Amino acid sequence: MTSFAAWAKHAQERTEAALARYLPASTIAPVRLHEAMRYVSLGGGKRIRPMLAFAAGEAVGSHPGQVEPAACAVELIHVYSLTHDDLPCMDDDDLRRGKPTCHVHYDQATALLVGDALQSLAFELLAAPGTHPDPATQVEMLHLLAHAAGSRGMCGGQAVDLASTGKQLGLAELEFMHIHKTGALIRAAVLLGALAGGRLEQSARAKLEHYAKCIGLAFQVMDDVLDAEASTATLGKTAGKDAAQGKATYLTLMSTKDARAYTQELVDDALAAAGHFGARGERLADIARFIVERSY
Repeated sequence: MTSFAAWAKHAQERTEAALARYLPASTIAPVRLHEAMRYVSLGGGKRIRPMLAFAAGEAVGSHPGQVEPAACAVELIHVYSLTHDDLPCMDDDDLRRGKPTCHVHYDQATALLVGDALQSLAFELLAAPGTHPDPATQVEMLHLLAHAAGSRGMCGGQAVDLASTGKQLGLAELEFMHIHKTGALIRAAVLLGALAGGRLEQSARAKLEHYAKCIGLAFQVMDDVLDAEASTATLGKTAGKDAAQGKATYLTLMSTKDARAYTQELVDDALAAAGHFGARGERLADIARFIVERSY
């Protein structure tokens, strides 16, 4: 088996190439909008969500070519959310993935339209004829992504985050926020990757659901730790932003040492779930380990 580093690099390159194909060319009108869509989507990011989709597909025996549209759809939703989150009315950030944010490089109106267009393109990919051989499963995938992106998922979590700025949240409230804001799309990435090749057995789905919940929370805890400890250059975004804005984070409830220990507990739980798939689940396990070991 190839190393995780080699596998991850291949998955990232595959995602980059597919996104470059799916995104409208910057020579097509409206040129400025299409250029901006490519600016925010290409040439950066860890591509964790597409990697999760490919890994989940591998765990249940799906071919990467079957998973590719779903992997890109989830990434497009993620990039749209980052583009909108960076706006002055939201998190007001000027750096993302090591370069100026969309509204800084272009303007606020363009950033709004970029997010809207990326969201539409994500559903266009999933809904396209030939994306899945079973129409019922294809509809299920569309429903899953819509739910994950909406008010009971990512957007709802962001609303709670904004409303909680400057307030002290308990652990249950904080986890509710992050299960929606971050975890919902991570869950979607895992399930969409698994569904891309066909129907999913209930036992396998339950293990994938549990895996996704654990790593979704682990990812956010590590994000909070890295926001406090890592540099702007390492993160590719403004370090220390959460504390400066009075955002509720895990480090407002526990020490860095305890936060890292909690992350490891979550990752260990995720590894146990990935073990259900034997050798085919090894990439899911690799990603779980990467989440706790990463420096950015």
